[in-house]
Amino acid sequence: MYVKITKSGPRRYVQLVESFRDEKGRSRQRTIASLGRLENLDSNVDSVIAGLLRAAGREAAPCAAEVDSADPTVSFDSARAIGDVWALTQLWQELGFDSLRKVFRHSRHQIDIEALLRIMVFNRLCDPESKLGMLRWLETVSLPGITLESVEHHHLLRAMDALIDQQSEVDTLVSGLLRPLVDQELSVVFYDMSTIRAAGLSQ
Repeated sequence: MYVKITKSGPRRYVQLVESFRDEKGRSRQRTIASLGRLENLDSNVDSVIAGLLRAAGREAAPCAAEVDSADPTVSFDSARAIGDVWALTQLWQELGFDSLRKVFRHSRHQIDIEALLRIMVFNRLCDPESKLGMLRWLETVSLPGITLESVEHHHLLRAMDALIDQQSEVDTLVSGLLRPLVDQELSVVFYDMSTIRAAGLSQ
């Protein structure tokens, strides 16, 4: 059984045709159903196919109109925060802290120490976490200018080691950057109390 298109003048018709053999074994054709004019069938072809499937006891596929009218599937991805870290990046560069990269240029560590230190400083200012918590925080922000493909826990520890190794040069550079600001009239001072140790003497 197959679909056949016949012509009658300028018009074309769609027919459902069956092939068979007569009593003498000769191949013959007979029209099972006429489906109408071809130009009028476009809008009804899905319903015709669905009807034939139902008649054959098979599940009808959704027609094009039903697919088009179906509610689209919408998925949402978690957005990354950028406002606070963007402002801190601008301040970091304006103060000249990006020049720390020169200090660690000849470090024994093959990682971007300045970028890792920047990550730790920004995390302390935005959402203080442990080193492991900082890795989770990194998944929620978009850090401008950070080109590290991945940051792992041991990278942060190596950055702290490099900071200790180059402490003298870092102190000299940072004091040179901050001295012009501190020499001006000072109204506010911030203290990071989480790294202060207290010791006393008893008599």
